[in-house]
Amino acid sequence: MDLSKELRVAKELSIRAGSAILKVYADTFDIEYKEDESPITLADKNSNKIIVEGLKRKFPEYAILSEESEDDKARLNNDWCWIVDPLDGTKEFIKKNGEFTVNIGLSYKHKVVLGAIYLPVTGELYYAAKGIGAFYQSKGINEKIKISNRTKNLRLVMSRSHATDKLKQLIERNKDKISEVAVAGSSLKGCLIAKGDAEAYYRFSLTKEWDTAAMQCIVETAGGIFKQMDDSDMIYNRENTFNEKGFYVLNRIENKLT
Repeated sequence: MDLSKELRVAKELSIRAGSAILKVYADTFDIEYKEDESPITLADKNSNKIIVEGLKRKFPEYAILSEESEDDKARLNNDWCWIVDPLDGTKEFIKKNGEFTVNIGLSYKHKVVLGAIYLPVTGELYYAAKGIGAFYQSKGINEKIKISNRTKNLRLVMSRSHATDKLKQLIERNKDKISEVAVAGSSLKGCLIAKGDAEAYYRFSLTKEWDTAAMQCIVETAGGIFKQMDDSDMIYNRENTFNEKGFYVLNRIENKLT
């Protein structure tokens, strides 16, 4: 399976979408709310248009599942499905703390095989594809990344906007194993593990496919572990797009917290 073209396009579109997001970010903008009460801005919409139109033009035979597009269930009959969050971390975007990303993932027969995550404010790009490797790109640097081998004094990352009592209890039970707890928005948390800058990330609250697809590919390709809370594999291009079981990300399975 040669995913070179798909990866190149995903990288290019994530950067283009990021530029469009920054134009809105630099100005004042209106905030709307969807039926589930989650916020949406012009930046989400502009990014979605760039990515979806670009993917349709380059890969018309592939299905697309995007947070900001109507769900075409015909995707369920397609082996290939792009899974897109045009602005992951809209709450962080609104707070203007810079911790938001553009996520583009690709699944093949329900397994994620490609991911690109772009941080518009810093210009950092994390990307990976099965058979190619996992990489980090920033300010002229383009390097292969891998998870850390750390098994003591673990660095745990947690959501800035979605902390839960279950997570707090998990941290308390394992405080002898954890040396540092850092907060971050969006899919950046998984990227930090893939890059070797953290070892554990647990998410008990609900997410959706577009929140995790690109991140999972980057983590796994870098040598990390991504599982649902019951230790089962996360699959994609499902009818129910909610990740209802939660998930955890680790550098090594022996670091699993209980």
